[in-house]
Amino acid sequence: MGPDRALSDLPGIGDRVAARLGGLGLVRESDLLFHLPLRFEDRTRITPLNRVRPGNTAQVEGRIVHQAIRYGRTRMLLATLADETGQLALRFFRFYPSQLKLLAEGRRLRCYGEVRAGPGGLEMAHPQCQALGENESPPLPESLTPVYPTTQGVGQATIARLVAEALDRLQGGEMALSDLLPGRPGGINLGDALSTIHAPAPDEDLGALIDGTHPAVQRLALEELLAHHLALARMNRARSRQRAPELVDPIGLGQRLLEALPFRPTGAQSRVIDEIRADLARAIPMRRLLQGDVGSGKTVVAAAALATAAAAGRQAAIVAPTEILAEQHYRTLSEYLLPLGLEPVWLAGKVQGRARAEALEQLAGDAVIAVGTHALFQKGVAFRDLALVIVDEQHRFGVHQRLALADKGRAGGLQPHQLVMTATPIPRTLAMTAYAGLDISVLDELPPGRKPVTTVAASQQRRAEVIERLRLALAERRQAYWVCPLIEESEVLEAEAAETRSRELARELAEFRVGLIHGRMKASEKQAVMAEFNAGEIDLLVATTVIEVGVDVPNASLMIIENAERLGLSQLHQLRGRVGRGSDQAACVLLYKPPLGETARARLQVMRETTDGFLIAEKDLELRGPGEVLGTRQTGMLRFRIADLARDEQLLDRVADMAATLDEVGADQLIQRWIGSAESFVDV
Repeated sequence: MGPDRALSDLPGIGDRVAARLGGLGLVRESDLLFHLPLRFEDRTRITPLNRVRPGNTAQVEGRIVHQAIRYGRTRMLLATLADETGQLALRFFRFYPSQLKLLAEGRRLRCYGEVRAGPGGLEMAHPQCQALGENESPPLPESLTPVYPTTQGVGQATIARLVAEALDRLQGGEMALSDLLPGRPGGINLGDALSTIHAPAPDEDLGALIDGTHPAVQRLALEELLAHHLALARMNRARSRQRAPELVDPIGLGQRLLEALPFRPTGAQSRVIDEIRADLARAIPMRRLLQGDVGSGKTVVAAAALATAAAAGRQAAIVAPTEILAEQHYRTLSEYLLPLGLEPVWLAGKVQGRARAEALEQLAGDAVIAVGTHALFQKGVAFRDLALVIVDEQHRFGVHQRLALADKGRAGGLQPHQLVMTATPIPRTLAMTAYAGLDISVLDELPPGRKPVTTVAASQQRRAEVIERLRLALAERRQAYWVCPLIEESEVLEAEAAETRSRELARELAEFRVGLIHGRMKASEKQAVMAEFNAGEIDLLVATTVIEVGVDVPNASLMIIENAERLGLSQLHQLRGRVGRGSDQAACVLLYKPPLGETARARLQVMRETTDGFLIAEKDLELRGPGEVLGTRQTGMLRFRIADLARDEQLLDRVADMAATLDEVGADQLIQRWIGSAESFVDV
């Protein structure tokens, strides 16, 4: 058997390509075998044009019978493909001279892409097109075509070629690969499982491969889950040896804070505050995840924890991913803490000059509580003795950022306590596995007086009715949001869409004040708009999804979400959570463009049926998978390449038993194979 070569030693791979492959976690040849397909494309057949359906992906063949360039905000290339059964439009929002030539009238093409409903009938946007000879076509593949994760500068064709070459070496006995699992789980060994997944034979059960129930997929999923189990067990053993400052509140500062609130904390808030106090009083670092559905009162819990640290004479910091959310925390926490004699220090990117210098001096000196954005992570920010770190919406931060803030509290052999908060409810299976190193607290009660938001779905064809409903709500001196989510993968186009909608609505609702907020505005501009909306000086706020988290305007009781079919359940739920924060009955209208695909229809149905964030999270896991639900597309976070926790829950019972049979060498190899350097980032 031959060696497991470094990719930089393979022919045709220079230093630049090797570095880019390294960004995908591909360093050695064996890594290619575990670079598993994101999905499979079925290019084994041609679908007649009269059989294509919206929402489905299809491969079609035909002749171009018409080509035109349309001019509007941007140039657009339109072509019509025809076969003996019908026609299909091909639409390109960005195109090159080579595509004009490829899609010239009379050319025969094979096209692959997603079919959708267009203005004049069914169409494909940016399909993959291949030129055909006048009377001949290349043979169709006999098996599914794998589609791999790629990176800038290394395209799909290169990755596919490298994987295929590595697979050839494995099958030919030229590369050694240890089968680390005892026995033959599922009746299949590692080499056969990899061969089946990367190059499924024509007689394989392709449906089982796609939905992940095939024995080859299950064999690899079991090994991956075992690797994560072993890594988390090691992390927990290491954590049990760490020490943290004991934070005790001898003067009852936290209790005074709760008694001064203008409302009574819920039972869930009181329970979680007690759990956190008990953690902080121990000499072992707290690592707790606080899950609280939108509006459940996580900020009160955070304030009580901050007060406990301050009463113990130590520093604490709370960090949020956006200036809008961080500034809201600063305002709310100031209301809670100032009466106790605690003045939070504010630090964000926009704090510059003398104000920044003063903030840095306070953090290095007598200040006890810091509130801010990622600016708190930066070099040059030094704390006197940071003992508690609270991270809100933790999945929005990169792992290195969270580590950088925790590092600022590591002194004298002590680790800071950490509380991470999320308004995205995490399904039980995900919490057990991906967050197995954290204690979990759940705020499962809403404050009294909160009414569930009424949700309806409406076709774009009923837009005029929705506008009238909006007019009535605004006339009653209520405020509303109109959300324009991402249309194209471009912040510029998203901003343009929001600006266009804002102008249209300002004309249609001329008697009301319409504001606009989107991601391309400067932080100061966004803050100014939100301040006006908070003060009631704006009646209708047109926004992109920048308002998804952290916007709290109690008088806003109506939300309209355009193109709702394009958003995942978790994002829809977060957006809906921006209304219903006052005592008025709130409503959310999901505007969609028909016809709806099966997944989009299922999402909208769930939103209409429930406001329970945990039930929505379970459904989101079923529809999208754990990577999307957790936001784990960040370097170093525990993420699953092939295991699907909703699908593979039954495998978890076998994992603990298998872990007991592995020695340290086998465990090392398994962790390196599936997690690699990410193991060092688990403790965040």
